[in-house]
Amino acid sequence: MAIILPHGVLFRGGAEAKIRKKLLQDGNIDTVIGLPPKLFYSTGIPVCILVLKKCRQPDGVLFINASEHFEKGKRQNILLPGHIDKIIDTYQHRKEEERYSRRVSMEEIEENGFNLNISRYVSTALPEPQIDLDEVFETLQTLKNKRAVAQERHNSYLKALGLPPLPG
Repeated sequence: MAIILPHGVLFRGGAEAKIRKKLLQDGNIDTVIGLPPKLFYSTGIPVCILVLKKCRQPDGVLFINASEHFEKGKRQNILLPGHIDKIIDTYQHRKEEERYSRRVSMEEIEENGFNLNISRYVSTALPEPQIDLDEVFETLQTLKNKRAVAQERHNSYLKALGLPPLPG
């Protein structure tokens, strides 16, 4: 069974947490698929698909973060056939892909208090670019030297005009 739900059911406490915990402990939650916002006319919030099975795979819960895979529309976003095919292929073959999908063990989910928030398990964040400090230092030194030369030239014009030089 597949159910479309708001993302809140994946992490809210109270009765939802109890239901989520029971479904997980009974091995009924097979896959969690995160979808982008504004897919449906009735709401602009992002939704998820919760896939429940009586006999799910023993390799944990599959998380698919498809929230960034869509065609932006004026009033509504669209899942193109290629996006849908990728979700289905990932689901059917339980594929893992960096920044898109991951199988998570029940132990890890339990350590996280049965929280199924997709971004907890599949981050779409890009790594920070590496900064070469030697290169930055060289650039700063070059700019400092160019500034000094320009200021010296400018001060020579000011001197010729009988005006005071710029401060150092």
